[in-house]
Amino acid sequence: MDTILSPLELRVLGCLIEKESTTPDGYPLSLNALTAACNQKTNRDPLMDLNEHTVLDTVEALIKKSLVTSRGGAGSRVSKFAHRLSNRLLDENQYSRPELALLCVLFLRGPQTLGELKTRCARIHTFPDTAELLATLKMLEQRDGGACVVKLSARPGQKEARYAHLFGGEVEAESAPTRGATTATVSDESARIAELELEVASIRRELDALRARFDSFTEQ
Repeated sequence: MDTILSPLELRVLGCLIEKESTTPDGYPLSLNALTAACNQKTNRDPLMDLNEHTVLDTVEALIKKSLVTSRGGAGSRVSKFAHRLSNRLLDENQYSRPELALLCVLFLRGPQTLGELKTRCARIHTFPDTAELLATLKMLEQRDGGACVVKLSARPGQKEARYAHLFGGEVEAESAPTRGATTATVSDESARIAELELEVASIRRELDALRARFDSFTEQ
């Protein structure tokens, strides 16, 4: 698929999808609420410890990709953020509620088995049986814009195959972090790399703005 997102972008997008269903009264999310959701210690793998500056940079990157929108302005001092993966017309990034439920838990928790997906999606959408779950996964595999999920072979010693999303690029069968100390290490490295990428992008934007001001000054 064409849309490739960083680990931080996936975390932000997953949190917005999740909170739209689980805390509708508080949605869209303020920057503070979104940061807290990203750093939540439950229903997250890997765990992250992000600051508001990093989350805001990530949100701005997603806004440029038309995956998040900022709501605020008149009568509101605080900007709030919402995802743009539903309620859109003629858009390849339009997803149904069952599809969003699956993408959400895959964004927030990585590759999972059918049983894990069925249980964890229930907070957003209840799949009455495995057949409907498989049918929804099939739709995500066969989207016009390219497959959104992939079936991974079972790990050595395990019977069940797992499913992973493709929004972060191609997935290797053994790429998912294991529990415990390895998860913490992956979390730290992924967050650090993604944060550095966002900082570089921010510096580039500032340099472009300074260059434009300098060019304007020299032309006078």
